[in-house]
Amino acid sequence: MEFDKRILSFLKPDLVDKILNESTIMEFPKGTEILREQQYVKVLPIVINGLIKVYSRFDEKELLLYYIESAQSCVMTFYAALKNTQSKVFATTEEDSKVLLLPVQHLPNWLKEYPDFNELFYNQFNLRYSELLDTIGSLLLDRMDKRLYDHLKKKSELINHNSIIMSHNQIANELGTAREVITRVLKKLETDGKVLQKSGEIRIIGEW
Repeated sequence: MEFDKRILSFLKPDLVDKILNESTIMEFPKGTEILREQQYVKVLPIVINGLIKVYSRFDEKELLLYYIESAQSCVMTFYAALKNTQSKVFATTEEDSKVLLLPVQHLPNWLKEYPDFNELFYNQFNLRYSELLDTIGSLLLDRMDKRLYDHLKKKSELINHNSIIMSHNQIANELGTAREVITRVLKKLETDGKVLQKSGEIRIIGEW
């Protein structure tokens, strides 16, 4: 399967060649669980194209942690792999995705031999920390209608489509609230002319 080396352009060419020689490229359809909680990590994913959702689960409720986009990896998986501990998260494809899978037994040597390999994970840690601060700020300052609108807007940008197919229950899980709250707030956003709902589809039609 062909691979565009520009995805790893920040790495030295000889390391890219090593990664490609030792790794596997796989395609996963939308909705595939590629990592579950308490599983030992054998491969580290780098998304070539597509979208992966990383989340935790508490009392049968999901809590969205972050999305992995093209040229990104998963910091939680990276940490679990290096420490040889069980995963604390689940990861599921949100769209049909092509993923580069790096065998984790090579990570310690590559990190020592190629310091620039650390850049991928430093950047991911910084990105997730910034997202965490934004989430905390939103929880403290924004009303639910603003939080919901921003969440839908970000999701539409990630999938590059103005129309989102998600159940009210799925959205409630990702935002850590009740389905009834999402249903009520979506109705308000629809009344305000910001979204349109039809047959399980939510379309953003107005700006905040």
